[in-house]
Amino acid sequence: MTVHSEALGSAAFRRRYGTRLSYVAGSMYRGISSPDLVARMATAGLLAFLGAGGLSVEELDRAVAETRNRLDGREGGFGVNLLASPSRPSDEKDVVELCLSRGIDIVEASAFVTITPPMVRYRLDGLTVGPHGEIVAPRRLIAKVSRREVARLFLEPPPEPIVRQLLDARRITVEEASLARRMPMADSITVEADSGGHTDQRPALTLLPDIIRLRDQMQEGVPQEQRVSIGAAGGLGTPASVAAVLLMGADYVLTGSVNQCTVEAGTSDLVKDMLQEMETTDTSIAPAGDMFQEGAKVQVLGKGTLFAPRGRRLYELYQRYSSWEDLVRGDPRAARQIQEKWLGRSFEQVWQETRARYAIRRPEEIERAERQPHLKMEMVFRRYFSQSSRWAQEGEKSQRVNFQIQCGPALGAWNRFVRGTSLESWRSRHVDEVAEILMRGAAEQLEAALGHYLPRSPASTASTFSVDNYPGRQS
Repeated sequence: MTVHSEALGSAAFRRRYGTRLSYVAGSMYRGISSPDLVARMATAGLLAFLGAGGLSVEELDRAVAETRNRLDGREGGFGVNLLASPSRPSDEKDVVELCLSRGIDIVEASAFVTITPPMVRYRLDGLTVGPHGEIVAPRRLIAKVSRREVARLFLEPPPEPIVRQLLDARRITVEEASLARRMPMADSITVEADSGGHTDQRPALTLLPDIIRLRDQMQEGVPQEQRVSIGAAGGLGTPASVAAVLLMGADYVLTGSVNQCTVEAGTSDLVKDMLQEMETTDTSIAPAGDMFQEGAKVQVLGKGTLFAPRGRRLYELYQRYSSWEDLVRGDPRAARQIQEKWLGRSFEQVWQETRARYAIRRPEEIERAERQPHLKMEMVFRRYFSQSSRWAQEGEKSQRVNFQIQCGPALGAWNRFVRGTSLESWRSRHVDEVAEILMRGAAEQLEAALGHYLPRSPASTASTFSVDNYPGRQS
């Protein structure tokens, strides 16, 4: 029995998004999933998402325009990341308005634990009835989840109170509000296991089958073509791991960390050099700067940087003290270390910089912080997280010890998989080729596994797949 990579996963998923393979390159923070990366995937007939987290709406707008310029009218679709921002909901609204105005018809909703009005507004925009009575939803939404209760929210129709709120505000039409009751919030749900960036470090072996079963229960009787697709992400760095989740029933796979160490990734050569050397055990868990107050976690590179322990220390101090003035009095040594070695300037100087940045776009937050010393402290501490990402992307050698590099163990597995091949160096790695290798390798893994249980023809031959020899591999 021959297994082809083009047949892996769900044919309905491939038709829904117009892709050759049941494969997606997920978004990465601060535009690391760059226009170059996204355009290369789209040109290859594959789906990818621009990373919007940490970017201003103006920067994201430029990235969308640049991606389209790269494509130059060629076929190929791409999407934009919609990152949850519970402390700054205006950020979600701005991204949604940008996507609607620029004709972006696919978003990847990440880090959400509840359904929000901007997300519903996007999903319902343009909703109508097709010629056979079917609902036509031009705005598609792929949700990343790591909890069963959150997956349920995306399998259900949009919450009625939010729909009424949007209708009353004339953000949606009467027809869109009426049809909302007949459709799920998401077209697809990516089950995110032990991933880079935002993570709950859930095991795929238990989480993925649970969410698939939940989908099957909630959509019993729904035609296969219309069912919400369930994909897998996190830890997918080798053909074997891709094959495993597909065999478990995943409709598609989504990769992230392995794409960060490619020519097209929007980060510095220094970071790529560091990532190229990592092993599966070289990651660490740190607080998430964009969801600092909520205590959310991100997985980052631990080898060669002190960002993770320093980030955890900042969060510990944030929980212990009510203001930076209290910190200076209670732990002067820690306060001095943070200002001199981590931030590179005083708390007051960082606050004045933060104040100037927020004064134009979000002056109300400045006013709140002036009344709430703990919030003021949080905004100053978050500055360390934002500049640590920027230093990494820009390759600021003097700040290497503070680099925040979000990634998961999948990249360590990939590094070991390609060791001794032409792809050992990141300078030879291209994001679309990584996709082809993982999927073709997964097909051959499955074919070999099936051979143990199914009769084989005498004429069948052993697999000849290798990293350096597959159709389409560029020299």
